[in-house]
Parts: sequence; C-alpha cells; structure tokens
Amino acid sequence: MGAGQGIIVRLSDKFIIFHKDMQMLSGILDLPWWGYVVTTLVFTHITIVSVTIYLHRHSAHRALDLSPIVSHFFRFWLWLTTGMVTKEWTAIHRKHHAKVETADDPHSPIVEGINKVMWEGSELYRAESKNLETLDKYGHGTPDDWLERNLYSRFSWQGVAVMLILDMLLFGPIGITMWAVQMLWIPFFAAGVINGIGHYWGYRNFACEDASTNIVPFGILIGGEELHNNHHAYGSSAKFSAKWYEFDIGWMYIRMLQALKLAQVRRVAPKLTMDTSKLAPDLVTLQAVITHRYAVLTSYARSLKTTYRTELAALRERSTGALDGESFRRLKQWLHSDAKPLGDGERAKIESALAGSKVLHTIYAMRQELASVWERSTESREQLLTRLQDWCRRAEASGIPPLAAFSKDLRKFA
Repeated sequence: MGAGQGIIVRLSDKFIIFHKDMQMLSGILDLPWWGYVVTTLVFTHITIVSVTIYLHRHSAHRALDLSPIVSHFFRFWLWLTTGMVTKEWTAIHRKHHAKVETADDPHSPIVEGINKVMWEGSELYRAESKNLETLDKYGHGTPDDWLERNLYSRFSWQGVAVMLILDMLLFGPIGITMWAVQMLWIPFFAAGVINGIGHYWGYRNFACEDASTNIVPFGILIGGEELHNNHHAYGSSAKFSAKWYEFDIGWMYIRMLQALKLAQVRRVAPKLTMDTSKLAPDLVTLQAVITHRYAVLTSYARSLKTTYRTELAALRERSTGALDGESFRRLKQWLHSDAKPLGDGERAKIESALAGSKVLHTIYAMRQELASVWERSTESREQLLTRLQDWCRRAEASGIPPLAAFSKDLRKFA
C-alpha cells in the first residue's frame, strides 16, 4: 500500500510538471476550441473589410473618402495579414477594369482559364506587381508618406511575420494554424474566387461588355465583393448591391463609418426613374440611356427573351446544316453580345443564321444600333438624340410587339 502511494505521488508530481510545461506552451489567451474558430473568422473578416473598403472602393475607385484614422488602421492591418502594397493592388485592379477580358487583363479566366485564376490567382497578382509600367500608369493617387516608403512598401512581407509572432504569443501553437488560415483567405477568396468565379459563373443584372457575374446575392463572406457584375456596371459606386434582394455588408460598414463621420461617400450608382408623361425621347432621356446603358441592354434582352427563343427554335428546325450544334449553342450568346469582339468566323456564322430569320436579324441589328448611341463619343448631344429618336421610331414600326413595347418604355427614361 505504501509503495503504491509512492507511485501515485511520483506520477502526480510528473503530471503537475507536465501540466506546467503545457501552460508555458499555451498563449496569453486561453480560449475554448470555438473561441479560436471565432477569433480566426473575425480576423479574416477584418481583412476582407480592409480590402473591399480601403483598397477597392476607396483607393482604386475613389468611391468614398476615409478619415486618416480609418485609412491608417486598414493599411496597418493589411500589412500584418496580407503584405499587400496599396499602390500595387490599386494599379493592378485599375488595369483589370481598363483591359478587362483582354490579353492585358492581369487575371481574366476568359483568357487564362478558370483553373489558373482560381488556384493561382495570387501568382498572377505577384507577377503583375513587378510590372513597373502598370504601377506607373495605374498607381497614381496612392499613399506616398513616410510609413508607406519606409515600412509598408519596403518591408511588405515582414508584416505577416509579425502577425505570426503575435498569433503564437496570444494563442500558443494553435496560433500557427490561425495565422495560416489568415494568409490563405485573401489569396483564395479575393484573388481566386472573385477574379475567377466572378468572371465565369453566376447571374448578371447588367449586360456589361465583360463577363463579370454576381456569384450570390448575399455579399457577406467576401465583404460584398460577391456582387461583382453590379460593380463592373457602376465601377465608381461605393455601394455594390443593386436589387432589393441583394445585401452588401461592405456598404453596411461604410454607412456605419459615415454615421461616425469617419467616411464620406462620393458616388453611388444612380437610380433609374420613369416619366410616364413623355411622348418622345429628349436630352434627359438620352442622358439616362447613356448612364444606364448596361441596364438598358439587360432590359432589351429580357423584353425580347420569348421572341429570341421562338425564332431560334424555328431557325433550328429549318436549318440546312449551315450551323453545327456548337454554333447553335453559342448563337444565343452572340445575339446578346456586341459584334466588335467576334472573330471573322463567328461573324460569318451569325450572319448566315440571321439571313434565315428576318425577326432575329431585326432585333440583333437594333441592339447593335442602340449600343452605338453611347459609343459615338464624337457626335454632339443633339446628333445622338436624333439617332435615339430615329431608333425608337423604327423599333415601334418594326412589327415586333415586344420590341415596340420596349421602345415605348425607353422613351420614358428620366
């Protein structure tokens, strides 16, 4: 019995020593397992908010102004959690908008492929960040103070090392895992999901000239960046949501900062209004059509959706083999797109198909003419108005009821 008690005592002593060693390995904060998960999600969410509000809406698009306190906090947090430099991110994103879906786009899945952008988006970012021409041309107006020159830009990667040390001091060994999640969050969700899926899959509110999409209507996980098509339609808007059922959490935070007088919104997407008393397009109508051009083209496609389907089905039934199955599948896309990007082969196929349907030929030609109203920058407002009025007259005399109805609605834009 005594020997047994001695063994228990010795084992207890060893357990106490072992327990003390474990305490030494733990961090300053002792949290339950779910506490570490919540803390990690909060940290990554702050990073997402920093990207969407500071880098994207404030720095790249100047859609809002931020107070120095908020701006410096975001810069410091991004230095700790991403190592991204404001000028580099801003320049690359501006170039993306200027060269979207072309060979010069830094990260287009249409050009590079969805797998490349989805899984190697951060590599594409780093490669473009070394392009001095991009930084010089698109990086204007970004911070160039002492902190930027001597800390954030000069020691960009050291920030994430500081974050690793802080995570380990605060949370112990589990802090390494928390840090790893923080480091992977932006490269995957921002560089991969937004730049990849946001130009590949989803729904579209606006018929932009690019392939941008809204991934989901609830912009929470990525700070509102999920509403990517809305953003490309109105790039300088501080608010990304456009429909009543869409939610942009980034906009919610901006409104909170604005209420605290820590932010000032400069621009939001204009709202389209209708004047039912109008009998003919005027200069106000012209301005509304130009401002809401992507919404106009979307409305055009929706108004004529049934007509498109009926005519395409009839065209396929009487097809003589001029179009193969793949061409028919792409014909619908071609009918809703601008003619300029089409190659010679695609142009020939669509012209061949349209020759077999007078209705399709009319609504396709009318779409291209409507788009040309805001593309003719060399013409005066009066000339553009004459062109728009003539378009409405011919649309209403086309004998295609949905086209005539769309024109009558277009006249009421205000």
